[in-house]
Amino acid sequence: MNWKIQKLLDGETIISKEPGNSMLPLLKSKQPVKLQPISWEDCEVGDIVFCKVRGNVFTHLVKGKNNKRGLLIGNNHGRINGWTKNVYGKVIEILPMS
Repeated sequence: MNWKIQKLLDGETIISKEPGNSMLPLLKSKQPVKLQPISWEDCEVGDIVFCKVRGNVFTHLVKGKNNKRGLLIGNNHGRINGWTKNVYGKVIEILPMS
C-alpha cells in the first residue's frame, strides 16, 4: 500500500509532493502540500483531495458529490477522472516551493 495512504489512514497529517501539471495554476509539479486525513463524506465541491480513482492515486479537485457514488474527481483543466469513495486526505495548506 502507498505509504501516504497508510499514514493518512493511521490519522497522521503528512506533507506530499506529487509530479504533474494537471493542477496548474493551483498547484505546481512537486509543490508540497499538507494533507489532513478526511473521509469522502466530509469533503465539499472545490476541495483538493488525495484520493484513488480507478487504481490511480493523485491530488485532484472534487467536482461533484453524490451520496451513492461518492465524489466526482477531476483536475484543474476540465478532465474528469471518475467517481470514488477512496478519499484519504484533504489539502489544508499549500506550502512554498523549496
